[in-house]
Amino acid sequence: MMRSLFYVLTALAVIGLAFWAYHENYKTQEAQARAEHLQQQIGLERQRLRMLRAEWAYLNRPERLRDLAEINFDRL
Repeated sequence: MMRSLFYVLTALAVIGLAFWAYHENYKTQEAQARAEHLQQQIGLERQRLRMLRAEWAYLNRPERLRDLAEINFDRL
């Protein structure tokens, strides 16, 4: 009787550990997928930031600003 109870409890423990391992594996895969998605987003945002910095540098060229100041001097 005691031995069969031990076997049943051991089997339940193994089933419980298998379920836990499966659940942890699923959570790990989900976290990896989220991390990959975030890495892609970071890459896109870095590319966008480079574009914005280039645009800012283009718009703030001294000769362009001087021309704009001359054109709009009366309004300033």
